[in-house]
Amino acid sequence: MTQEKRQRRDLHGILLLDKPPGMTSNGALQRVKRLLNARKAGHTGSLDPLATGMLPICFGEATKVTGFMLNADKAYRVAARLGAGTDSGDADGTVTVTSSQPAAHEQDLLAALAGFVGKTEQMPPMYSALKHEGQRLYTLARRGIEVERPRRAIEIYSAELRRYEFPEVDIEVRCSKGTYIRTFVEDLAKSLGTVAHVTALRRLFVEPFSASAMLSIEAVEALASSDHDPIAASLLPVDSALAHWPRLTVAAEDADKLVQGQTVAAAPDWPESRVRMYSPGERFFGIGEILAHRRLVPKRIFPALGPWSQTL
Repeated sequence: MTQEKRQRRDLHGILLLDKPPGMTSNGALQRVKRLLNARKAGHTGSLDPLATGMLPICFGEATKVTGFMLNADKAYRVAARLGAGTDSGDADGTVTVTSSQPAAHEQDLLAALAGFVGKTEQMPPMYSALKHEGQRLYTLARRGIEVERPRRAIEIYSAELRRYEFPEVDIEVRCSKGTYIRTFVEDLAKSLGTVAHVTALRRLFVEPFSASAMLSIEAVEALASSDHDPIAASLLPVDSALAHWPRLTVAAEDADKLVQGQTVAAAPDWPESRVRMYSPGERFFGIGEILAHRRLVPKRIFPALGPWSQTL
């Protein structure tokens, strides 16, 4: 590899990594970042080391949209084992409790799943990255310390039984942000009078992205080692993370003002919401918000996607 190849470079876009098992989300991020010699990168929506599936990795200007992606809905395929609970809620932990409860009938399991669909509250697990007085909960949990955690509002949009051969059960869950699938499995088991833990977990998608766009670590390695270096073409555009937002094309003179931090008048038919802003040439240049007094206010500009000039 040449010195030029090893130099950090500016990439802008989103890579949907199919995270392999046994790797932390940050470990996956750092590996991909090294493979691509990227100057700046971050991920959104951490996955447990045991889990696989979609991990959006944002490069360059795309790191500015990670905060907007935290509210995204997600879908998972989870395998669980009934009758045994672990300290971490998954197979990476130590079994701490077992149950001799007889196998639940499938109809009882289906009824229990239906009871979890809708808006509810969930207590985050101790084995999580949330903080208590500046310390990660999982750090405290590994020291045998348990602290009170406030319950959080979540929503389960669907919970479908895919396979049931006691004690093994496979479920597909579509849910809101902040949902812990390990806790969902434990709560489901509790409703059946037993205990359980996750044995396998796969994130199927993070809205608005499609699972078909995921790349494995091996695929990223192959792209990185190609003489033609096609990785840039494999990245999704920065604005793909905001595809569910209203799209707004503004006049060139207004675009010039917006990129300089100025507000402009909003047309009567423009939605009173956050919007994706585009130049007349359909070039994405920023995030704006239309306020009640009918002004379009720039919230985030992406200068590296420019250059910006009077010829936008």
